[in-house]
Amino acid sequence: MTDVRPDIVLDMELEAALQFGASELSLRDVLALGPGDVVELDRHLAAPVDLVVGERIVARGEVVVVNGNFAFRVTEVTTPQMRLEIVR
Repeated sequence: MTDVRPDIVLDMELEAALQFGASELSLRDVLALGPGDVVELDRHLAAPVDLVVGERIVARGEVVVVNGNFAFRVTEVTTPQMRLEIVR
């Protein structure tokens, strides 16, 4: 039997995204968007931002600026149970 080495997957690259909120728009409204238009999201300004990896929320935090670039400061790591739930 071959030894299982879980450490070989630790260097795999995964796509990560920050989720600020969501909004439902009709196709007509999307096509009518232009520079300067504002799309309101369903999340309060003080609510944490979700770090989503592989369609799962793995952490929550806040957006900060570091050396002129946006960055993400982790304030909470989600529970193992929540990491199993797919973001809808």
